[in-house]
Amino acid sequence: MHDGTASSAPVRLSALAHGGGCGCKLAPSVLQQLLADQPPSSPFARLLVGTETGDDAAVWQLDDGTCVIATTDFFMPMVDDPFDFGRIAAANAISDIYAMGGRPLMALAILGMPVGKIPLDTVREILRGGAAICAEAGIPVAGGHSIDCPEPVYGLAVTGTCQTAALRRNRDAKPGDALILTKGLGVGIYSAAFKKGALSNGAYAELIASTTLLNRIGMDLAQNPAVHAITDVTGFGLLGHGLEMARGSAAKITLRTGDLPVFAHAKNLVRQGFVTGASERNWDSYAGEVVLPAEFPKWRRQILTDPQTSGGLLIACAADHAPGLLQTIVEAGYEAARIIGTVEAGVPEIEVLV
Repeated sequence: MHDGTASSAPVRLSALAHGGGCGCKLAPSVLQQLLADQPPSSPFARLLVGTETGDDAAVWQLDDGTCVIATTDFFMPMVDDPFDFGRIAAANAISDIYAMGGRPLMALAILGMPVGKIPLDTVREILRGGAAICAEAGIPVAGGHSIDCPEPVYGLAVTGTCQTAALRRNRDAKPGDALILTKGLGVGIYSAAFKKGALSNGAYAELIASTTLLNRIGMDLAQNPAVHAITDVTGFGLLGHGLEMARGSAAKITLRTGDLPVFAHAKNLVRQGFVTGASERNWDSYAGEVVLPAEFPKWRRQILTDPQTSGGLLIACAADHAPGLLQTIVEAGYEAARIIGTVEAGVPEIEVLV
């Protein structure tokens, strides 16, 4: 079993945090309450994407053909190896740019560390991991900010750009579209098992391979007019981010559980009780907008609410283009990608089919 130890980390990073990865995110219902009284962004005509539909990043139109994309994402460790932690956090943050159809330009590091509890060499490894992923994305870490913090925190603020015609929101799915998911589900389940020393070395390798795989395919997909909407699946789980797409698009989404890509050991681990607290908070936040089959097992539902860290892209595209797009995605290195459902006219909700 992977016990979380690493030669460069004399203390378990995950043990210093009350939560880890995107499982740290506030529950969707809490976030909605916090944003309810915020001033509207409508006076800013060039702000093409703000907080209205819970999209992945803010987008500002520079001129008739070019947009600037800005995002930030940071969290506490979900693994103990500091280099892996840095890589996961960086890939997760950069994903927001790709999910909007953009190209990342540069990043700023966000660092909070419990000074005196973590050796400086460990912190350097976190930063080195983040820089390694940024280099893979072809961008610099151009600066940042650090504070003394009770729990270890790391992430990035990322700036990108895209052509206005290539901008992809989460709100433009159309009835008749097919849905594609590019990565397997189960990050939160694996994280829960890892924290309790119950994750095998092979499963840990699967976790790292998925969470450090950049979602750069979003850049290419956004050039295709058959791709109507894109979002990335992170802390709110597949149901939560699917619902954001359904609400924004004023449409119903149907998911076929038999077609979902799932990590190799996730079903076995979740049935053993390895579930994050965020999974249940997610369900409590949006259960009223999800239709489950009769006698649907709780463990299956927990896969759908499982918080993903650096998860895959959820793509709504014209149904007749879906097989070809799926082949393109798989050939680009996203071997877990699957067509998982459809978009239909109707009340915004998600219906889950077996």
